[in-house]
Amino acid sequence: MTTSQRLRMLVAAALMLAAPVLIAACGGGDGGGGKVEVAQGGKPSGEVTISNWPGYIDPGKDGTVAEFEKADGVDVNYIEDINSNTQFFGKLQPLLANGDSGGRSLFVVTNWLAKQMYDLGYLEQLDHADLKTVFQNINPQFVDDETDPGRKFSIPWQGGLTGVWVNTSEAPEIRSIKDLFDPKYKGKVEVLDEMRDTVPLVMQMQGADPKNFTKEDWEKAIDFLKKEVDSGQIRRFTDNSYTEDLTSGNVVAALGWSGDRSLIGRSDVEWRKPTEGCDTFFDQMVIPVGAPNTAAAYAFMNFAYRPEVQADITAYVNYVTPVAGVKEILAKRDPELANDPLIFPPPSLTRGCSGDPNPPGSPEDQQQVTGQFQDVVTG
Repeated sequence: MTTSQRLRMLVAAALMLAAPVLIAACGGGDGGGGKVEVAQGGKPSGEVTISNWPGYIDPGKDGTVAEFEKADGVDVNYIEDINSNTQFFGKLQPLLANGDSGGRSLFVVTNWLAKQMYDLGYLEQLDHADLKTVFQNINPQFVDDETDPGRKFSIPWQGGLTGVWVNTSEAPEIRSIKDLFDPKYKGKVEVLDEMRDTVPLVMQMQGADPKNFTKEDWEKAIDFLKKEVDSGQIRRFTDNSYTEDLTSGNVVAALGWSGDRSLIGRSDVEWRKPTEGCDTFFDQMVIPVGAPNTAAAYAFMNFAYRPEVQADITAYVNYVTPVAGVKEILAKRDPELANDPLIFPPPSLTRGCSGDPNPPGSPEDQQQVTGQFQDVVTG
């Protein structure tokens, strides 16, 4: 993909992401104010297509997808085509607007985007009667979510923290967001093109209160990022492919997600919580409008929520699990994993962190901030 193509794609995605805020406000929520379809259950069969992020499930002939196919008699087309919420939504929005899921029956997006999609009428509502295993095993702290009270449209997949991945052989002293902007690392650092990950970290570096980010805080941080891009300090805004640049040595540090060690594949690259704080996030399984096989989507959700299955997923992806009983299983299998603070984070690790916040203010204010950030991303 050429640079100009990438820029056009990001601009288009930015415009699409700005529109939902306004449309959802006009529609009044709950599917854009229209009739919300409830995903239908039943005996799973046939083929189901699932979209997810790279490295977000245990693979292979003994992995979760293969086990699900054997257990439920469903053929799974599992696609790792989500590298960024923004880019994925930009790709699917024209289809979803016409009630077309692009053949997908299930995909995983971060909770803020799941909420926007639902308010636009792009997601089907969930029938809890078809998700008995999920609600038997979900950790009580995840039964509700501020973006989805009552779990009407989303089921937690995995969560984590956004901080700094550091090549400890090249830049062992990097421990803060401020350190990324030391001139000696010019052109050797990357930040995420996810606004709700990158901007809150910069705001915390600038001393803003994570519990009360103001519009002025957002704009100040975005102005700072623009200056660092223009100076060449920031190599690029990146999606999940920051892992490839760390692997190849193109960068010495990057903002990134806490469970991506297996994608990076280097023992000398370490995730660190910045001294200023961090971001927390949780990704959600959702069923899009027009999904061709919702019975199989329900079946997969239930299968993934079996504690023994979830333990396999957690052991591979190293992210925060939403399923109760997993820590006890891992304590017997692999005590080191059971005590990993990035999988089972103690309050001390997440204290002072933000949680994928939206810009404050009216829909117009939010649209303005989003547009300012995307202008910096696209140059």
